[in-house]
Amino acid sequence: MIADFPIWAYAVGIVAGYLLGSIPFGLVLTRAAGLGDIRAIGSGNIGATNVLRTGHKGLALATLILDGGKGAIAVLLVKALVGTDATALALVTGTAAVIGHNFPVWLKFKGGKGVATTIGLMIAAAPIVGLMVIFTWLAIAFIFRMSSLAALIALALAPAFALLLARPEAAIAFLILGILGWIRHSANLRRLLKGEEPRIGAK
Repeated sequence: MIADFPIWAYAVGIVAGYLLGSIPFGLVLTRAAGLGDIRAIGSGNIGATNVLRTGHKGLALATLILDGGKGAIAVLLVKALVGTDATALALVTGTAAVIGHNFPVWLKFKGGKGVATTIGLMIAAAPIVGLMVIFTWLAIAFIFRMSSLAALIALALAPAFALLLARPEAAIAFLILGILGWIRHSANLRRLLKGEEPRIGAK
């Protein structure tokens, strides 16, 4: 049974989740490595796929893990501090982390696309669903070598996975996150339709 929390608890979760999610690990890591501003490379995105275009696989992997960790930590902290029945509060906090990643105040609200952070949230909130989303992403990425296509398909299937294997509120949250993810990938979608989308590993 889902615990009923006051509005202020959700407000705290939203603010804390947003601030956690707004940490731009891709930018921080590439600058620390002396690679300059990742926003001036490739797609201009601060996520792991664009970091990979620098040729530094280790930095890309670190960015992927840290960005995913933002969504997972947001969910797990709520469950640890409040209780495992705080699913709705945890999902709201995790969603705020994704929004923080996408629209970080430190970067004039120009951030990443939130895929890794969203998947991190899913793994923490509904592990089986999260693993299925990861498997879907890996399969599509392996076949087509396109991160954006893999993300779009994985995000589209996540609500269906959640309906079958998780709680209804998780399916609703994953649907909202999926819509946000598709909106953030609108430019990629146009390039996909034109056959102009770069493949994974392209500089």
